[in-house]
Amino acid sequence: MSVELLSNVWTHLTHVQPARAEGIYIYDSDDNRYIDFTSGIGVTNTGHCHPKVVKAVQDQAASMIFSQMNITIHPKAIELAEKLNAITPAKIDRFFFANSGAEAVEASVKLARQATGRKNIIVMQGSFHGRTHQTMAMTTSKYVYRQNYQPLPGAVFVTPFPYAYFYGWDEEETVEFCMKQLDLLLHSQTSPGETAAIVIEPILGEGGYVPAPDGFLQELRAVCDQHGILLIADEVQSGFGRAGKMFAYEYAGIEPDILIMAKGLGSGLPISGIAAPAAIMDKWTPGTHGGTYGGGSPISLAGACASIDAIQEDGLIENSRVLGDYLITQLKGLQSKYPKANIGEVRGRGLMVGVEFTDPDGKADGDTASKVANHCVANNLLLLICGSYKNVIRFIPPLTVTKEQLDEGLAIFEAGLSQQ
Repeated sequence: MSVELLSNVWTHLTHVQPARAEGIYIYDSDDNRYIDFTSGIGVTNTGHCHPKVVKAVQDQAASMIFSQMNITIHPKAIELAEKLNAITPAKIDRFFFANSGAEAVEASVKLARQATGRKNIIVMQGSFHGRTHQTMAMTTSKYVYRQNYQPLPGAVFVTPFPYAYFYGWDEEETVEFCMKQLDLLLHSQTSPGETAAIVIEPILGEGGYVPAPDGFLQELRAVCDQHGILLIADEVQSGFGRAGKMFAYEYAGIEPDILIMAKGLGSGLPISGIAAPAAIMDKWTPGTHGGTYGGGSPISLAGACASIDAIQEDGLIENSRVLGDYLITQLKGLQSKYPKANIGEVRGRGLMVGVEFTDPDGKADGDTASKVANHCVANNLLLLICGSYKNVIRFIPPLTVTKEQLDEGLAIFEAGLSQQ
């Protein structure tokens, strides 16, 4: 079928037109099999067409397809809120649902501004929060996301993310530098008294798959507590077991004031959400936010409930942690085995792993990253590139992946490295 009718605003990793998918595999109409280590950019955490999710969607579609939250409250919305209440911190007990990550980020900003009476938002260098105008203003991972869309909404300020490998420092020195820069920002550009929130991805997504050091998140929490600033954790890509815990902020032993969720929440169905304590959520004036599909369709709500069940009942968080450690170990072995391939660093948590390519002078090597990724795609292994310099290959397999399936993909990746 011709793709000429589709807008060219989309970029495409492949022109494969899938006929079906199961687990980690996608199949075209000729039954060619592709190993999907993208998970639809971190969406299909439970794998393609998980039986629990499929059944939930089928059952729900047979009884009711659409229920508008302002008119009726579908029981699946309450069920999902109860399931999320059980896996989030005790103080978080109110939930708002929408359709996409960008919608959830916008909702979190609107909530933070109303709850605090302040206007300014601080984000991190390298961040990705979405493609709407508000979220573009908060996104700094690549200029292409904002290109030719200025002017963007104001009152957004950027502070350095503790990306130790990029700076060439150890973790402690990097955290100290970034905290000093944040303090300078609060003294020079946005005062604490006019700052509503600091928004952070506990693991940078499009910015390069860089985990925030635990110490940085702890110090960030302390600064927010000191000044009455809300800490917002954007777990759109890192949540729901992706990073080896239900949410990546858990590694630091801290709790956010507002939690942003999407992607893995619905296993491919369009649903997102934000979570916050009642003391914050109750300051959101009724009627000041919403939408026709705000609240989630019953089908998406049912799929999200089934996704959480599958993650918990099938041990997918543990699988993410154990096989994530295995994947990192194997990739570090390939780093040593193929020095000419210019792998500078392997990093990540759980099954959210980045391989950064840098040349012997320490400069970003997007060319090698592209060649390796293209080799993989040509051999039916789907991998994506990220990072401001497009020099990080990211491994995001479904959390259902097995060791044997990882090895299958790694063999293709190794063959690409060996050609460099």
